[in-house]
Amino acid sequence: MSIHKLLIISTCAVLYTFSLQAQEEKDKTIETDRVIVVKAYTPTISDAFKVKTIPKLGDSATYQKKELRYNIFSVPVASTFTPAKGRAADIERPKGVELYDNYATLGFGNYTSVLAEFYSNFQINRTDNFGMYLHHNSSQGGIENVALDDKFYNSFLDLNYTSRTKDFTYGFEAGIEHQIFNWYGLPENNFLTEDQILAINPEQTYYGAKVGGKLIFNDAILDKAILNYRFFGDATESSEHHVNLEPTITLDLGDQKLQTVMTFDYLNGSFEDDPNPNNFIETGIKYSRFITGINPNLIFNGDNFTLNLGASIFYSMDIENEENDFFIYPNVTASYRLLDDAVIVYAALEGELKQNTYRDAVQDNPYVSPTLTLQPTNKQYEGYLGFKGRVSDIFSYNVKGGYASQSEVPLFFLNTAQIPAVEAYDYGNSFAYRYDDLTTAFAYAELNFDINTKFKLSTIAEYFDYDTTNEVEAWNLPSIKASLRADYQITDAWYAGAQMYFVGERMDIVSNTPLITKTLDSYIDVNANLGYRFNDQLSAFIKGYNLIGDNYERWSNYPVQGIQVLGGITYKFNY
Repeated sequence: MSIHKLLIISTCAVLYTFSLQAQEEKDKTIETDRVIVVKAYTPTISDAFKVKTIPKLGDSATYQKKELRYNIFSVPVASTFTPAKGRAADIERPKGVELYDNYATLGFGNYTSVLAEFYSNFQINRTDNFGMYLHHNSSQGGIENVALDDKFYNSFLDLNYTSRTKDFTYGFEAGIEHQIFNWYGLPENNFLTEDQILAINPEQTYYGAKVGGKLIFNDAILDKAILNYRFFGDATESSEHHVNLEPTITLDLGDQKLQTVMTFDYLNGSFEDDPNPNNFIETGIKYSRFITGINPNLIFNGDNFTLNLGASIFYSMDIENEENDFFIYPNVTASYRLLDDAVIVYAALEGELKQNTYRDAVQDNPYVSPTLTLQPTNKQYEGYLGFKGRVSDIFSYNVKGGYASQSEVPLFFLNTAQIPAVEAYDYGNSFAYRYDDLTTAFAYAELNFDINTKFKLSTIAEYFDYDTTNEVEAWNLPSIKASLRADYQITDAWYAGAQMYFVGERMDIVSNTPLITKTLDSYIDVNANLGYRFNDQLSAFIKGYNLIGDNYERWSNYPVQGIQVLGGITYKFNY
């Protein structure tokens, strides 16, 4: 430090010491005084000088900061630490039910009944698969108070092949069927001797075959095309050929679609037997009809509604009788989601020309005589309004009511016994068709209860009010039909189910001249089943049919079997 500065600092220190001593001496003589302020103090701000951040040093000696240089030596250090891989926590999942592609069922019961089924599905590759289904159900009969043999057989085999590609899907199907029934429904007052009854062979055999194909495009104007051919015949040399082709064209029009379904339906057949057995020259019955139709529909799809506006146009050619007819029908359907899934309103006004076939008649009533007159039914219109929805996970419903008008409706009626009888179905034990114009008011209600995953209950009730034009009654059509179904999974191994069917009274004809009618009583048919699963593949079952034991008449003079019990096993497997 410089000499001048040291002198100044020393001088200041001495003066400060003298000042303190003088102040202490003066304070001893200070007296209290009164100060009166006659003017308020008004402070002012004098100029202030900011101290510079980096002051100027006036030292004569300055030091230069040395530059620091350093190097880092990186030396690798070996480590034996290995972090453990993370692993997700285990979650216990319920064991999934394994699905099998094949199963076989075999069962036996009273009335010497046999039930056999076999289903198999082969997954050829990722896009192709082949399926097969074989079914057989038979009984050797044994109904009480029935004079003729009442056995029956019902067997069929279906084969199908499907292939799915990127642009389209195609498939083929083929099948054969074989059925045996007996015209065992002799009237009570048949005036036949025991020898005459023993001479009757009531057996009727039906057989058929079918082939068909389908072609479905994923993105093309031609949406799909379906072609089917079916042959059907019987032991009385009746034969029928039925060909049906239905291509569908779909055009996308923004938010709407224009869908057009075309129909080409050809039916040709013959009955060798004459409807009048007393004719000296048997002419038989031949029928041949070609129906073509087009059904354009404009489809609107919204967030909460679907609307279909269309019409159906059919042209019918009766080739055998050289008669042609032209028909136009409405085809309007609509649905609206009123309250989400809880309430959906739907309505329709539809009509069509339906081709009636011999096979359809046999499937409805196997006791028909092979002398039917076949012609199409003109379903002029059927209009209905309904509500459906799922209120909760437990309850869903579907109710509707409507009105329909049809002409040329086939009604089954009992054939009058022929004297003398020539064929096995001439004893008043077969059925034929009567055609009439029919209007029907109907109501339908369906309720479904999914109580839980183990118990489900459903019921259906239908009501019909028929009004005929020429006939006295709508023969063999019930006014009330109802059904009840329940399924219960008792445990993982035990399961059970029950079904109940109710059919109301029907009217039939006993004699044509004079007209005598008959009322068939209503009936209830109760069925039940119980099963046990030994494992995922093997299970056993027992089924009971008509448990009330009532030998009711489904058709006039045709009582059914009483209580029927059938038990068997089912085995599922994969190849």
